[in-house]
Amino acid sequence: MGNYVTLSLETHLFFARIMKEHGLFLEAGFLCKDKEWIKKADWFRKNFEELLCDTVEVSNGRISRSVLDAGELVTEFTIAAENRTEKLSGVDINSNISKETKELQPFGNVRDNRNILRIVHGLNRRALQLLNGFIEFKESILAEVGKCRLYQANYPLLIEHILREAKLYRATVRKLMEGRDLSYQCIRDTEVFWNQIMMEHALFIRGLLDPSEEALIKTADDFAKEYKNLLEQAKRQDCRANELTKEILNETIKYSEFKAAGAKGILDCKILSVILPLLADHVLREANHYIRILTATIN
Repeated sequence: MGNYVTLSLETHLFFARIMKEHGLFLEAGFLCKDKEWIKKADWFRKNFEELLCDTVEVSNGRISRSVLDAGELVTEFTIAAENRTEKLSGVDINSNISKETKELQPFGNVRDNRNILRIVHGLNRRALQLLNGFIEFKESILAEVGKCRLYQANYPLLIEHILREAKLYRATVRKLMEGRDLSYQCIRDTEVFWNQIMMEHALFIRGLLDPSEEALIKTADDFAKEYKNLLEQAKRQDCRANELTKEILNETIKYSEFKAAGAKGILDCKILSVILPLLADHVLREANHYIRILTATIN
């Protein structure tokens, strides 16, 4: 029971936050005239925010130190990025959730009883229901954009990107509810998924930077090329962690440092771009999440 509770809570602490931010990015990317699309994106944003809030409320003393220390739930930039993004976009963001997340403590003297199991079951069911609808919503956006019937400030590839992440979240919750093993026994599949995510982050960063930011554009382009190469190598590997896994970890640590510098530069108004501050923090957290997975696999 304890493992099910812990893994469920850790999954929602990371992914529900990612999903609520997807909702915000979509909401901010529609034209003012597309009120129904904005309204629906906002509905998903609010509901994932509520899911995250409810998860935080029961997570104290029930999650691992490695997750809390990884920088995948909140970073040093998260609250400032939320506050700045709220002002820039006009979309409400409950930063108290981030403050409470920062205060979470790892495993402690907390009794896991039938009540917590019931609560976690409820969180998992809510997540699945929300994800089914959110995946359908993202697919409908992609279809309408592809038919030139809807304008969105986000790249079509970005919509595909966030759709894949939602499907991974759903698959993870389904495994938990079915009592299946969540361990990364086949690291190849994990590397293929996250190497593509990291590659696309670099492509998005490259395309959202102001053309005058030549040095940063070149660095982002170099990361995109490196992860494309790592992606192709990962596809040819077997399921075991090996030297490639170590190479990916080292590259992702460097990438996280680049993203952290970018988040700080955007918050300090020293980087010219059309990148929302919360998007800069968002991609940093995903890199940190990947680092934790790779580190655990190697160790």
